[in-house]
Amino acid sequence: MTSPHTILITGGAGFIGSALARHLVADSDYRVVVLDALTYAGNKASLPAAEGNNRFEFVHGNICDRALVADLLAEVRPDVITHLAAESHVDRSIDGPGAFIETNIVGTFSMLSAATDYWRGMEETRKAQFRFHHISTDEVFGALGPEGFFTEETAYDPRSPYSASKAGSDHLVSAWHHTYGLPTLVTNCSNNYGPYHFPEKLIPLMIIKCLSGEALPVYGRGDNVRDWLFVDDHVRALRAVFERGKVGDSYMIGGNSERTNLQVVEVICDTLDQLRPRADGRSYREQINFVADRPGHDFRYAIDAGKLKRELGWQPAESFETGIAATIRWYLDNEGWWRDILSGSYRGERLGAAVSV
Repeated sequence: MTSPHTILITGGAGFIGSALARHLVADSDYRVVVLDALTYAGNKASLPAAEGNNRFEFVHGNICDRALVADLLAEVRPDVITHLAAESHVDRSIDGPGAFIETNIVGTFSMLSAATDYWRGMEETRKAQFRFHHISTDEVFGALGPEGFFTEETAYDPRSPYSASKAGSDHLVSAWHHTYGLPTLVTNCSNNYGPYHFPEKLIPLMIIKCLSGEALPVYGRGDNVRDWLFVDDHVRALRAVFERGKVGDSYMIGGNSERTNLQVVEVICDTLDQLRPRADGRSYREQINFVADRPGHDFRYAIDAGKLKRELGWQPAESFETGIAATIRWYLDNEGWWRDILSGSYRGERLGAAVSV
């Protein structure tokens, strides 16, 4: 497709959404419109380069508000919708699954319904170029053993309220394409990390707890494996998909960087030992504390992103080593951003330890 003029990013003040918005404002001629409800993980401070740019607009609103979404589509007339708005933390989904059903399933239905009505009313040339791009997770596929990879053909097998809600939204998007003809795309990514990441997730949480002298809680024995994807690599992949991907297809996006959770924490400790040594001269590794595992904790995720490379020419530019070093430096250089978050309701406490709703 040719480069469209306007893109609507739902959840555009969140971690991945804000990275996509910053990328498009800096490196394209898109008009970028962000829709975000500014829940706990949405932060307009994650859009510093976008604010004030004449190609950027922020709209405060909830994707579950169908009338608001319909009015917004009629007003801004997007050529692409990238749907990133979601509740996204497994631990929070264990403690409070209702919000995940509401946002991830009902909210996606709201977006699909409004987008379909809007798309049907477009003139034919723009209608042919329109895309609804749904961004999802590898967690919908369940757990892998020591070998193998998730591919676009892997069967769904979600194990947490979060992954079940994302699986449901994936299926809705596919159904809207097959039933109503809406030109959709779906991407499923591995674990993201990088700047502006809300500090409830593993990497930013461990960085901040290191700097605060607190214990570093590692679930179980720390041997659960994830494939780590630097967020700037991810947004380049998203752009490749919504610009050149095949309508109706799904694409896996991975970083080719499998690590156990313990390995990730140890790399953070070792890097901080070099960049910001402890006052007592001891290693941050001494702060590691093994805690009871999370209920239903999937053992391993790993992605085969070969289709994306073959068809669209994308591959990650960052290794885990270069990406984690850049991430840690960003958190060291931007303490004001994350300290403002910690001054609010979230204090870095453990979530998701409940075994029942």
